[in-house]
Amino acid sequence: MDDALGRTLDAVGPRLKQLRQRQDITLADLAEETGISTSTLSRLEAGLRRPTLEQLLPLARAHGLTLDELVDAPPTGNPRINLRPIACADGSTILPLTRRPGGIQAYKFVLPRGDDNAEPDLRTHEGHDWVYVLNGTLRLVLGDHDLVLEPGEAAEFDTRTPHWFGATGAGPVEYLSLIGRQGERAHIRAAPKSPPSA
Repeated sequence: MDDALGRTLDAVGPRLKQLRQRQDITLADLAEETGISTSTLSRLEAGLRRPTLEQLLPLARAHGLTLDELVDAPPTGNPRINLRPIACADGSTILPLTRRPGGIQAYKFVLPRGDDNAEPDLRTHEGHDWVYVLNGTLRLVLGDHDLVLEPGEAAEFDTRTPHWFGATGAGPVEYLSLIGRQGERAHIRAAPKSPPSA
């Protein structure tokens, strides 16, 4: 067994314990759900025993994760991004589309139907944002401007300007957002125009 695989397996125990405690599940409850005894689960979490595939599969299912996510496997060089939607308390969903540290980050946002009478809570932070509406209508309050963006429309702004996003009462909205550090903007390169034919 190579060193990287050994380190990954050695780190599974503390990760299993952290996942279980974060979800507020007892060892007895997890044992009942997975069919793995409480003593075995306890030894796995303490790092006294390395998990087998037969143990990892039901544990991944119980925690709602893939095997790679459960063991926090190192990247394999596969260019496909494993999207992990983030469900928010307000009913919105965020899908990170990039995974590299630093630089411009891409996200897809899905917001539920909004309340047109709701008072926007404007925020500011360092950075630059570019948004593009895919479906629905997006209300963007940007400083003194109150805009409604339709599918195919985009906006770009410095996030130090007070701003707020929301769906309208017309229904949910899906949009893409490119967020960069201060001064880091999304650049769109267009092909040069063809010279007019003679």
